[in-house]
Amino acid sequence: MSNSSVIDGDLYYSMSESEEEDVENSFFEGGESSSSVHDAQYCDDIIAEHVYKPDVLVQLIPFKGLIFKSLKLSIKMYSEYAEIGGFDVRLSTQSRFDNKIIKKKHVICNRGGKQKKKSCDTLGTSGVRRKRNSNSRAIGCQAKIIFKSVYGTPDYKVFQFDELHNHPLEKRSDLKKARQMSYSEKEFIVRDSTSKIGPTMTHKLRASLRGGYEFVKPKVVDYKILRRDINKVIGYKDAQMIVNTMNDRRAHNPNYSFEFNCQDDVLDCMFWADEMEKAYYAEFGDVISFDATFRTNKYRMVFVPFTAIDHHKKSVTIGSGLLSNESIESYSWLLKAFLKTHGKEPTLVLTDQDVAIKQVVENVFRNSKHRLYDLFTNIDFRKRFSKLVWDINMKLDVFEVKWCLLMKEFNLEDTRWFKDMFTICDSWIPGYFSDIPMCGLMKTTSRSESMNSSFNTYSESGNLLLNFMMNYDTAIQKQRNTQQELNKASKKASYKMQTPQEIELQASKVEIKAEEKEINSSCEHFKRMSVLCRHAFTIMMRCGVKGIPERYILKRWRKDVISRNYHFSSVQSDSGDCENVKLVNDSYYSFESCLDIVRDDKKRLALFAEKQQMLLKEFESDYISPGLKSKTDGEVVCKLLGVTIPIPEEINIHVPEVQSNKSSGIKKRIPSTGEVAYENSKKEYRMFSGCGKRVPHNLRTCPERVGAAKSTKDS
Repeated sequence: MSNSSVIDGDLYYSMSESEEEDVENSFFEGGESSSSVHDAQYCDDIIAEHVYKPDVLVQLIPFKGLIFKSLKLSIKMYSEYAEIGGFDVRLSTQSRFDNKIIKKKHVICNRGGKQKKKSCDTLGTSGVRRKRNSNSRAIGCQAKIIFKSVYGTPDYKVFQFDELHNHPLEKRSDLKKARQMSYSEKEFIVRDSTSKIGPTMTHKLRASLRGGYEFVKPKVVDYKILRRDINKVIGYKDAQMIVNTMNDRRAHNPNYSFEFNCQDDVLDCMFWADEMEKAYYAEFGDVISFDATFRTNKYRMVFVPFTAIDHHKKSVTIGSGLLSNESIESYSWLLKAFLKTHGKEPTLVLTDQDVAIKQVVENVFRNSKHRLYDLFTNIDFRKRFSKLVWDINMKLDVFEVKWCLLMKEFNLEDTRWFKDMFTICDSWIPGYFSDIPMCGLMKTTSRSESMNSSFNTYSESGNLLLNFMMNYDTAIQKQRNTQQELNKASKKASYKMQTPQEIELQASKVEIKAEEKEINSSCEHFKRMSVLCRHAFTIMMRCGVKGIPERYILKRWRKDVISRNYHFSSVQSDSGDCENVKLVNDSYYSFESCLDIVRDDKKRLALFAEKQQMLLKEFESDYISPGLKSKTDGEVVCKLLGVTIPIPEEINIHVPEVQSNKSSGIKKRIPSTGEVAYENSKKEYRMFSGCGKRVPHNLRTCPERVGAAKSTKDS
């Protein structure tokens, strides 16, 4: 070989004319077959009046006969040449041999080809009206390069090179390649989506963090395209991937519970709870509530979180489920999965007045007391009625008498709704639950409604199941971060004593004493809340009691009820390579720390930037970019979503069909005036007796009658 040279680390060389003839003759000896991947069309004439030549160094300009080690390196060379020259390129036609090896590969200017002709009839009444699009980049540019395989080797040579363009060339910063997103930028978009921040707002945040829109090369549409590509890669594999992901969590964490149910290979129900949620239920699961929430995913699967109250009197999640419908069978399966996971029934369960839930709770939680939430908590009703309903100390016979008197006074005796509510008063009036421990801890499902609202701030109706689970994890992380902050604050808190009594100091520290004394109070506050009332403390101080008896210090109210008895693993099973993630975060932290140190020193800042550029060039020398491949593939999607398992090839579990569940509403926008008119134009008109035709007018608006009446009036 002769005239060998090295440019940008890629070895290529030119062949002599005799060598070229020998190689070309060898192509036809083996036979070939051509298959077109993209129909590349070129204009026969040049549209522009002038031609434009890229301003590139001579040693970087490709020429006929140039040989590369592989097709990937050859395409990389031409894309780098195009970037310097000021134009974008795209892959076009290719042909293959019988053994499927690519024989020829065309790489053309992005403005090559003819603009496709589109028909548009704005007056048409049949079919869908198409919006005219006059924006097209195709103007017939014939600049291109063709690579041809060197027979018997993995090498490729430049077979044809057309350098001139028929359009002005652009700045390097305005090219489409400059808009390609780095992995960190893609990761930024995906992480923002876990907090219900869409592509448009993410682009605004990115511009604010960078100091201006000129420092953010990708456009808003590029951010939206990434979201679209991720959804496209997952697509119909969503259900299989979420089940595989949850099974992977269970495999890596023995204390993680996950159950699912399929109907005819379609995902029907899911329930999951991690080790901390199990610990919360073990300590705080005496009184729980659950309520369904909607519009958290694109399949309209119903999200059902289970809620309890911890030792800070804050709501905590003790398990969650997804149901494709709100049938009795679905709720029954969910509660059985809940019982299987936690191993014991709660003392008291609060739900709304859903008939299916009421029936299922009674059948599954046989030893639990079921309480319907009070419908009057959010109704502007009479003060006397509210006082009657909320008085937990009122005797039941007194309550019934006062109810009848109140109904009679306001003439509501014959109102069916009040009759029905009085019939089931034992399911919602607080006085009927006064003998149940902790009955006063949770009176309504407002805790569940608040929890649902919290989850809805992180999820949206268009989410795939994988996206929903990411949003769920983010919401749980926030919830547990709040718990940790409260735990730290309670341990460091120093309480100001209101009295010099030792019993008050002991109550603030919650120390266990061995003394056994029985304390009873008519208010029964301890029975309802498991906390001694002020009356009890007053009596103990008068009697000289210096310590709270052990029986009145419940474990659930201790400061260290969780930290003392449970040890949780800090590693997430599906967060990808944890060591790699830690190194990335440490690198970000080190970079930001260095930048903070040299920010105000111009010389040191310039030196820091210079060293960063040197380090970048060193790493780029061994890095092979993906070239013209801009689409997000499955491997990148799994990495962005933190999924350790690959995208499955075989699908055994399919996504459920979109269903309209109770309270889910109808997601349908209001049609515009033009759309209404178009729909009405397709309707068949009724027969008009005046002219014997199907026309859109009647006897009063008939044009002939109106015209005749007008002419008669004028005459």
